[in-house]
Amino acid sequence: MKYLIVGLGNPGDKYEMTRHNIGFKTLDALARASNVVFEPNKLASTCEIKHKGRTLILVKPTTFMNLSGKAVNYYMQSEKIKQENLLIVTDDLALPFGTLRMKPKGTDGGHNGLKDIQAVLGNSKYARIRFGVGNEFQKGRQVDYVLGDWTLNEQMQLGPRIDQACEMILSFASIGLDRTMNEFNNK
Repeated sequence: MKYLIVGLGNPGDKYEMTRHNIGFKTLDALARASNVVFEPNKLASTCEIKHKGRTLILVKPTTFMNLSGKAVNYYMQSEKIKQENLLIVTDDLALPFGTLRMKPKGTDGGHNGLKDIQAVLGNSKYARIRFGVGNEFQKGRQVDYVLGDWTLNEQMQLGPRIDQACEMILSFASIGLDRTMNEFNNK
């Protein structure tokens, strides 16, 4: 069975340490733990890992955040992956820093990456891990905040939260969405 795991972010060194790139950062950690390396590919950097008899195709779109749907659609079609086996890892301003929530569907919440994925898929019924980045910004400064680097304090706390997000991804592929939500959403 195949799963498409898409971490949202923006390509390039300029964005590497930003809050908006937590999807990339999470998939980088999962790839590292599996001893695989991302390779440049069409519309994305990709790699593949195996877990409990399942194949997880990890995708970091190179289309920039606002066109994430192009990469999602391309890999769903080319790998013949059903929408119920799609999982998006994204930053979320509505959750306190470090809070992780898996959801089976939802609105885009003003997130341009999710907005584009929803437009391309024609619905919002896809699983996602929402990684809380907090909302410590002044009114009208949301873009600066998500494209800003993590504070030193946040960087020190990121490791365990990213590890848990990786556990959630593997759990999604092995025991399914509902059981994963039950196990992790209250931690």
